[in-house]
Amino acid sequence: MQENIIHLAGWRFKRFANMKAIIFGNSGQDGHYLEKALSGKKYNVLGYSRSSMTFSGDVSDWEFVSDIIKTHQPKLVFHLAAISSTHHDSLFANHAAIGTGVLNVLESVYRYSPETRVFITGSGLQFHNKGTPISESTEFNATSPYCIERIHSVYAARYYRQKGVKVYVGYLFHHDSPLRKENHVSMMIASFAKKISQGDRSVLDVGNLAVEKEWGFAGDIVNGIITLISQDKIYEAIIGTGKSFTIQNWCEACFELIGEDWTKFIRQKNGRKNVIAY
Repeated sequence: MQENIIHLAGWRFKRFANMKAIIFGNSGQDGHYLEKALSGKKYNVLGYSRSSMTFSGDVSDWEFVSDIIKTHQPKLVFHLAAISSTHHDSLFANHAAIGTGVLNVLESVYRYSPETRVFITGSGLQFHNKGTPISESTEFNATSPYCIERIHSVYAARYYRQKGVKVYVGYLFHHDSPLRKENHVSMMIASFAKKISQGDRSVLDVGNLAVEKEWGFAGDIVNGIITLISQDKIYEAIIGTGKSFTIQNWCEACFELIGEDWTKFIRQKNGRKNVIAY
């Protein structure tokens, strides 16, 4: 839910053709679609992550990050690395990947590649959710270690922007793709529906079915990221669809595809904490 949205249709990105782009944290769905989109614009894309089978590296390692930036002098850098968990036990992992990683990227650009443009990932989760539309001016709310680090990275971006670094923050609202892992409710339900279509007759417990979320496609969201970083007027923007649907809507859509009644297989678990709508 939000008021101000980067429009994804009709974007143009010609100015930085035939340049280098670096993606830190390229192993997730956003990294996949971003690399595909940039390669389509004739970019030489270098992707790094701790789990990569090609270019492995830890964005929390200062020597690694600074050497990459200094060596390649990229036109664009994207910081996508994160631990996608809001649990307290992910405190230090999120601090390393998001907080330290952002500082490493921004300081490296500031010292060694001042013409580089940097994109920092933000999240709809870091805003105070009052059940009303969220905009860039909505106050932040540190409800988890994940949110703490996202908020930290925004203030780091604002600090380095004052020092001359062209750094952009895109607050990404909920988006999905076939590459989502099953710890996300969308893929959990879709995968369960597939099992039901194959003869399984078990029951899946989920949280509040009335919770509303955005259901954007990751490929569209990365086009919004590219739109943001390619201009010079807006440096922080919500990137999303502006349209929300309930978890129940998603259940209905998935089970309609397999010709089954979702109410026979999906059960709302009483007492489960509601998912924050973002």
